[in-house]
Amino acid sequence: MQCELCKVKAATVHLTEIIDGRRTESHLCQACAQKEGISIKSQLSLNELLSSLIAAHEQTDEQGAAEAEKSCPVCGMTMDMFRKQAVLGCPNDYEVFGKTLEQLIEKAHDGNLMHKGKIPAGVSQEEVSNTNKKEELKKQLDRAVAAEDYELAAKLRDQLKTMQ
Repeated sequence: MQCELCKVKAATVHLTEIIDGRRTESHLCQACAQKEGISIKSQLSLNELLSSLIAAHEQTDEQGAAEAEKSCPVCGMTMDMFRKQAVLGCPNDYEVFGKTLEQLIEKAHDGNLMHKGKIPAGVSQEEVSNTNKKEELKKQLDRAVAAEDYELAAKLRDQLKTMQ
C-alpha cells in the first residue's frame, strides 16, 4: 500500500480515527506522518505503561482517597510517588496499597486478577481442570476445619479421595 500523501513510498503508519461515530483511516509513510505531526513510538516501556494506567485510574470513593494519602511505614512510599516513578519501594507496599494495586491490575487485564498462563505441552485441559478442582476442594476443606464444620469437612475429604 502506498502513502496517501506522497504516493511514492510504502505506507508504514496506519492511523484509524473515530470521530462522532464516523471511522476514517489514513495510510502514510514515516516521513509524511512526521510532517503531519503524528508521533510514532515503536515501543512503550513498562514504566510508561504503568504511568499511563495509574494516571487513568481515578479514585472516586472515600476509601480510595484515604488509600492515596497512605504511606508505607517501611520505605515511606506514597501512591503519589508510585504514580510518578511506577516502581514500588519495598515488598510491604503490596500490603499497604493492596486495594489500589488490585484495581490497577484488574483494569490492565480486562477485569482479571488471576494469571492462568498457558498449558504445558503434553498436559491435557482435563488434567489442569482436575488439578484446579482438587486445589479448590483443599481450600474448602481447610475453611471447613477452621470453622469446625466437621460434617462438611468429611464430605470434602471423601471427594478429594475419590479424585485421587
